[in-house]
Amino acid sequence: MPVIEITDPADERVKDYFGLTDVALRRRLEPENGLYLAESEKVIRRALAAGHRPRSYLMGRRWLTDLADLVEQADHDGVPVYVGDADVIETMTGFHLHRGALASMHRPVLQPYADLVAAAQRVLVLEDIVDHTNVGAIFRSAAALGVDAVLITPRCADPLYRRSVRVSMGTVFQVPWTRIEPWPEGAKTLQEQGFSVAALALSDDAVTLDELIADLPDRLALVLGAEGDGLSRHTLEMSDRVVRIPMAGDVDSLNVAAASAVVAWATRPATHRGEPGARRSQ
Repeated sequence: MPVIEITDPADERVKDYFGLTDVALRRRLEPENGLYLAESEKVIRRALAAGHRPRSYLMGRRWLTDLADLVEQADHDGVPVYVGDADVIETMTGFHLHRGALASMHRPVLQPYADLVAAAQRVLVLEDIVDHTNVGAIFRSAAALGVDAVLITPRCADPLYRRSVRVSMGTVFQVPWTRIEPWPEGAKTLQEQGFSVAALALSDDAVTLDELIADLPDRLALVLGAEGDGLSRHTLEMSDRVVRIPMAGDVDSLNVAAASAVVAWATRPATHRGEPGARRSQ
């Protein structure tokens, strides 16, 4: 399929890219349309490496050369590549495409969570974390620090939302993830699979992270909640233990993304204490 020139920002052929501002994307509910948007060369290449299928590409003219191999592969696969001037693309999307390229990608089918974690040692569970930036940052830490899988609760922000993908630097395609539902009842399934479920929260009966490390379970699921509201009472009751990160300087807690990095590093299994190694693709 040849490269297609777009001169009208309202051209229906590129409707996947209409109004990509944060507010518009929330209203459009990308998951219901079976797509997500990958932005920048690095993110697009990581999505493709994970086996995700492109529906189309949109790029500035100079990127036809910089991404010549992707354009050639798209031609071979019959995937349209749309190209336009910067002002046309900005009017179409609602923002300046300074990263050069976008891809409309088909969403992969998510695995049942019990299957996803069958061989895992370290799992993060994200309970109702609605900030897409935090979700993206958590995935980046998970990829870097040897976390085997991430489970997200039904009300958690979408890891494939454009901001989450961008903040994660595309690592949402490297760390296996899926939704855990119902929650917190799903904690019982994790326990039946041999996981110790540790909830990160400020609680009178919480043990310190140091105490957890001193008696580290072979299989560990760490549950992190939204800032402010924290974890639900039911989640705390379902967990095997509540854990807190010791703080200094009259600080009571860390940003949830920072906390995820601390606990992932501190509780990494012995097999991950060198280089984490290559990640499994979703």
